[in-house]
Amino acid sequence: MKLADFVVPGAILPNITSTDRNGVIRDLVTALADAGELATEDVEVIAKAAIQRENQGSTGFGKGVAVPHVKHAKIPRIMAAIGRSAAGVDFAALDRSPVYTVVMLLSPPDQPEAHLQAMERIFSHLQRDQFRRFLRQAETVEAVLDLIREADEAPAG
Repeated sequence: MKLADFVVPGAILPNITSTDRNGVIRDLVTALADAGELATEDVEVIAKAAIQRENQGSTGFGKGVAVPHVKHAKIPRIMAAIGRSAAGVDFAALDRSPVYTVVMLLSPPDQPEAHLQAMERIFSHLQRDQFRRFLRQAETVEAVLDLIREADEAPAG
């Protein structure tokens, strides 16, 4: 599975202006709806489910990155949105540092294996310092897409 298989180009937000965790989550879910991947009327229920999941334990794993994720019946397929905050957002990250890059993963509940594969793919790239640094510096949708293409073409490991 490649990042390009589930990252929605129309849901890449290189300049998120929300200043809190819940706002960022809502922005990313809304971006997926705006890209035609989710029904507009489902945005709030999916955002609430993601926020509820986040309240159970932060997905801010440190190094300026968070990967909020949720499984919900209103989600038709595995999809991800990416947001970048120049100012940083408090995600209650493990290292207590602000989060600058958020990868929001949404999955239908009947695809647990694919959900895990997507999470593994996201984390394997986010563990790499260079990928994280370039993603944090990417100021345009095209820059993020180029980075995803390069990451997908790189040998695994």
